[in-house]
Amino acid sequence: MKSLANQTAKATGDIGAQVTAIQSATAEAVAAIKSIGAVIAEINKIAGEIAHAVEEQTKATREIAGSVQEVSTGTQEVSARIGGVTDAARDTGAVSQTVLEESNSLVGAADTLAKAVADFLTKVRSA
Repeated sequence: MKSLANQTAKATGDIGAQVTAIQSATAEAVAAIKSIGAVIAEINKIAGEIAHAVEEQTKATREIAGSVQEVSTGTQEVSARIGGVTDAARDTGAVSQTVLEESNSLVGAADTLAKAVADFLTKVRSA
């Protein structure tokens, strides 16, 4: 019987050691799970910051695209106005040429008129 009591005591001690080992392993597992939870929380925080940064970048990209569109429209307007100025300059050149030709014509007519007046005055004086 003593042998049975000794075996029971030894088995009880072994079971107690195993329970202690299980409790220790459980505590380590709980600590590891808490650590994993902290890592997941940090990952969620970083993911939120990345999402916010992406939203800001998207907003900035839209603003840049709008500015590019405005510049493009302005460039088209300037090009159209330059075309109008070119046409006006061409028209002004043509009108200037016509005015020059008419001025030369008037000079010729004035010379002819001056000669006719001089001839008339010469005839009037000699008569």
